[in-house]
Amino acid sequence: MRVLLQRIDWILLLSLTPLLFAGLVTMKSFGGGDDYFFWRQLIWVGVSFGVFLWMSFSDPSILRSRSLLVGMYAAGLAALLLLFVTADPIRGATSWFRVGALSFEPVEPMKIVLALMLAKYFSRRHIEIANIRHIIVSGFYVLIPLVLVFIQPDLGSVLILAALWLAMVLASGISKKHFFALGLLAVATVIIGWFFVLEPYQRERIYSFLDPYLDPRGGGYHTIQAQIAVGAGSFWGRGIGYGSQSRLEFLPEPETDFMFAAFAEEWGFAGSLLLLIFFGIVVWRILRVGVMGEGNFERLYAIGLSSIIIAQFFIHVGMNVGLLPITGLPLPFVSYGGSSLITLFMGLGILNSLSKRPLGRE
Repeated sequence: MRVLLQRIDWILLLSLTPLLFAGLVTMKSFGGGDDYFFWRQLIWVGVSFGVFLWMSFSDPSILRSRSLLVGMYAAGLAALLLLFVTADPIRGATSWFRVGALSFEPVEPMKIVLALMLAKYFSRRHIEIANIRHIIVSGFYVLIPLVLVFIQPDLGSVLILAALWLAMVLASGISKKHFFALGLLAVATVIIGWFFVLEPYQRERIYSFLDPYLDPRGGGYHTIQAQIAVGAGSFWGRGIGYGSQSRLEFLPEPETDFMFAAFAEEWGFAGSLLLLIFFGIVVWRILRVGVMGEGNFERLYAIGLSSIIIAQFFIHVGMNVGLLPITGLPLPFVSYGGSSLITLFMGLGILNSLSKRPLGRE
């Protein structure tokens, strides 16, 4: 048991603790008497740590198995397809399976599966990455689930999947010529998407992002309330339990999509800066574990996992402060939700299992 415990990156776990604590304390401060979100999130934290330990002690050779990865990828696609048959829309999106009081979002584990798949693909072909064929094939792996997620619709997760692929392609050593071509393709995709793909309400969100006061009671309401909450926090914050925007329910869904705004109102700029620092430590430890791995597979997986966390963090914060359109993404490790939290801890446990040597004794 002592040898197994030495394999755990305790610095990583300790840097996660303040993030989890910040989320729990903010949920506790919402009020309402029963502390519904606080107690449920506490259960998810316990389950997540159990998943992390389980994955940390798993055999890393199994995680590199091509047949296992293909099987997980196929299962993930099947789950995304099954949503359209069995799941009911929640807040306008067919993204969750519901079993009683529990809900599960299959796109979350799919992000980790794609990070593993792409790491496996590029680690075997890092010398041949100059061949455009490998960029197209890897893009096809991501395109199928990306389209299924877009149809739900879940624009936030679409952006995360795209960011994951782009980060891993860049880390694999793409040529400047191909990078320029991808840039042109991205611009063309945005133009086509705006005129022919986006639904009217999605375009309305972007208009509201550009000027929330064009429709302050409709499309711009969420952005305005989030900006008010962040601004009200000033430097030191209003104090735990004194966030009026969340307590008085002006801020929509403060436990998930607008967790940063709810946190910033109570903790202020100082608390938000600390939050950013601990996120930075988590990403640093992830990349460090990847560097210490046995080969390119571990390094690329670490880059993929960190890109998921970084993209989700900045998209969530960006939409809370009015720099990005509202997309409905939780703040990693802080927002309420079992699917996201358990999946992230699973991803960290896989990374810990792939590490070459014990990190706890550095």
